[in-house]
Amino acid sequence: MTQVSHLHFSARRQQLMALMRAQGGGVAIIPTAREWTRNSDNTFPFRHDSYFYYLSGFTEPEAVIVLVANSTEESAMLFCRDKDVEREIWDGFRYGPAAAQATFGFDAAYSINDINAIMPGVLSDAATLFYSNAAEPHLDAQLQQWLQDVRAKNRTGISPPAVTVDVRVLLDEMRLFKDHVEIALMQRAASISGAAHTRAMRSARPGQFEYELEAELLYEFRRNGAQSPAYGSIVAAGANACVLHYQSNQAQINDGDLVLIDAGCEYDSYAADITRTFPVNGRFTPAQKTLYDIVLAAQTAALACAKPGARYMDGHHAAVRVLTEGMLETGLLDKQQVGSVDDAISSLAYREFYMHGTGHWLGLDVHDVGLYRENRVIADEKPYRQLEAGMVITIEPGMYVRPADHVPKEFWNIGIRIEDDILITADGHVNFSRDTPKTVSEIESEMRQSHSLQS
Repeated sequence: MTQVSHLHFSARRQQLMALMRAQGGGVAIIPTAREWTRNSDNTFPFRHDSYFYYLSGFTEPEAVIVLVANSTEESAMLFCRDKDVEREIWDGFRYGPAAAQATFGFDAAYSINDINAIMPGVLSDAATLFYSNAAEPHLDAQLQQWLQDVRAKNRTGISPPAVTVDVRVLLDEMRLFKDHVEIALMQRAASISGAAHTRAMRSARPGQFEYELEAELLYEFRRNGAQSPAYGSIVAAGANACVLHYQSNQAQINDGDLVLIDAGCEYDSYAADITRTFPVNGRFTPAQKTLYDIVLAAQTAALACAKPGARYMDGHHAAVRVLTEGMLETGLLDKQQVGSVDDAISSLAYREFYMHGTGHWLGLDVHDVGLYRENRVIADEKPYRQLEAGMVITIEPGMYVRPADHVPKEFWNIGIRIEDDILITADGHVNFSRDTPKTVSEIESEMRQSHSLQS
């Protein structure tokens, strides 16, 4: 794991507290995620809440961050599990409040068992409560009791916060812009994930099962230090590639099939999200190559819009135009029925073969946080926001052709998606996944070398 100084997380807490003071000050409460039972007494692998981790770097369950920020006081507190040597025999190391305070740079740390006794005093006379209701419902009931305890002191002149602000709204805008540490972690996640995609290409053979290629991905993730997949890996062969969120990964791969793999690892809490599509036998058919080159051209058009000042949706519109032109040229769309490219776009005819957006924010979450539209209304709608340096997006056009009487048969059951992870920079962009084979010639060359070595 990458060692990140606690000063890095402390600086984020300071930034959030400055935003709190700008809104009159108050108390922020940010809990981590719950542990969830999988079956019997077995829990799912624990993964901390992204907001909580962003402010702390602390990865244990049963923990809460409390920030106090007003004109006279500023304090960052952590509530966490007690040090328990007996439980460590069963469950592994625990920091405990004292070590957690020192290691993660908090002003104070307390046992999670004491939170009900301490929090009513913290909330007393606070101007604003910065909290996300229903984000972690297990804490909501406790919070209501703390507020009720404060209200009980009303006759002594003490009152609870009169205003509640969703703290995640403030954090979303912070998380949208990646700093140098985050950029390094995301590049590492993408590099590991790209190597996993390349490994899958090299390993692919007709007759294999989808799960065998998934196993190659998981092996490459873990052997390079990634803690887990960032999401359920999609390994979809043949017709399965036309299912956008296919995750069964159980089918046998036939000679002549294209394989669509949408997979990325999570490295030190940051996600990669890469998609590649390749022929299992190492050779694109003419029909496959025709559609693949259209999707690749659509991604190239979208990448040209990945720069500061462009609107978030500019890349999508550019990709849709190239895809629609290709659909008309190949006969997927009938010109007599849908008309011109502009007609096919305005009528949404293209959505028969391309029905999703061309990307999303990427970061601690694979579908990361942040507003896609500006907080102002122009011509009766909110415009999409402009891209700025430090934002990270995916660009992932695709084409999915299911059998139909009006569709040329040579294109049936071809599903293609090409996805890269893109950092917006001051003068354009950087493609985190740039080293992963992508063109027809690169893919065929990679697989030809692998097949010759194993033959």
